[in-house]
Amino acid sequence: MNGILISLEGPDGAGKTTVLKEILPEIKKMKRDIISTREPGGVRLAEEIRQLILDPKNTEIDSKTEMLLFAAARRLHMQEKMLPALKAGKVVIVDRFIDSSVAYQGYGRELGVEVVDWLNNFATDGLEPDLTLYFDIDTDVALDRIMSNRADEVNRLDLERAEMHRKVRQGYLKMVEKEPQRYVTIDASQSVEKVVSDTIEAIKERFASIF
Repeated sequence: MNGILISLEGPDGAGKTTVLKEILPEIKKMKRDIISTREPGGVRLAEEIRQLILDPKNTEIDSKTEMLLFAAARRLHMQEKMLPALKAGKVVIVDRFIDSSVAYQGYGRELGVEVVDWLNNFATDGLEPDLTLYFDIDTDVALDRIMSNRADEVNRLDLERAEMHRKVRQGYLKMVEKEPQRYVTIDASQSVEKVVSDTIEAIKERFASIF
């Protein structure tokens, strides 16, 4: 398998989904075919699981069920879309991957980092990103963004208490510290233009040989 996997990670409100849309025209100049996708989702059944997980009405979903649903969606996505692309030598850019489950369910829900990490490695057969871009932002700023910019599409996880979101951010920071060779941290509090520029620069620097 000679493809490249790039994951985008960060707390809700960091703006990584917007950044992904903005960087694609430049990233598509790579000497490889590019596909962009997201988690949970990316393929039909995983998108249905996404709707189930994120629907604010589904309050009966407890932390362990949430963790298992994310892992199931990830397995479907990987088998149907990500692996075939990577085996074909393509660059796959994914909005969230295993790190999101570790941050949200492992740290945020306090289910245990080792348990969540094991389950998701089992679901993905140990697939890891070649580069993870972590978009960091202060929790209060991120929550303000969510409520002011996404009022019509706030999901079940967005509505969690601020303390949960703080645990998630701290979880991400611990992961970044543990694996500095895989992560590049992007200051997501900057203007969209600067965040986009920093993101493109980080990808070009890591994969200069295919630009």
